Amino acid sequence: MRKLIALLLVIGLAVFSGNVVYGQSQTQDATETAAADDGTADTDGTSFQLLKKYFIDGDWRFMSFVLLTLILGLAFCIERIITLNIATTNTDKLLSKIDDSLKSGDVQGAMEICKSTPGPTASVLYEGLKAADDGPEAVEKAIVGYGGVQMGLLERGLVWISLFIAIAPMLGFMGTVIGMIGAFDKIEAVGDISPTVVAGGIKVALLTTVFGLIVAIILQIFYNYIVNKIDGIVNKMEEASIALVDIMAENNTFKS
Repeated sequence: MRKLIALLLVIGLAVFSGNVVYGQSQTQDATETAAADDGTADTDGTSFQLLKKYFIDGDWRFMSFVLLTLILGLAFCIERIITLNIATTNTDKLLSKIDDSLKSGDVQGAMEICKSTPGPTASVLYEGLKAADDGPEAVEKAIVGYGGVQMGLLERGLVWISLFIAIAPMLGFMGTVIGMIGAFDKIEAVGDISPTVVAGGIKVALLTTVFGLIVAIILQIFYNYIVNKIDGIVNKMEEASIALVDIMAENNTFKS
């Protein structure tokens, strides 16, 4: 379900972005013509309109790849954030319920509590309770082994976010290089190094770099938030695992 929600959000963002680019490209020429006719330019636009203008000025052929990187990166970020929020468990409340069940000798009831509780912490504690008959060492081994599995599930998708963070500025720099090549081609064709000749190519070069860096910064912020969220869940998981062993020992749950 969370993947479907993330996919719908990304599709909506992609459609919106496409409409923005298309609408802006259709109206830009008319706006510039009107401004040239009356000798004025529109200088009181909003920041969003200014951003759209710079996006088009940066050449959609390069900017589209940067935008696609942002959309895909946000897709993975949204999916991870939704997943991690679902995975967050009130460990104190969970351990209290388990303790109540174990005090009455109901190990199966404690396992049912873990099974009905979402999140990796409950899953790890469930595996520990399953090994109760084999003694504390078996419980700890089961917790450590399954904890590694849950850790891998929590970190799933982070490698793709890291990839998009690295690709975004690279695409911007590629646009920079291509823009500079275009500027030098114009200089060679015209035989003049006047600012008017090279300004267009240099502008494209600078804008693609800026947008690539902006995308990388946005995704990096999300990435750091996700990593911090994962660290918090893992710490809670480890604390709950240690507390479970203590609770089982206090209630004489171990059979051997």
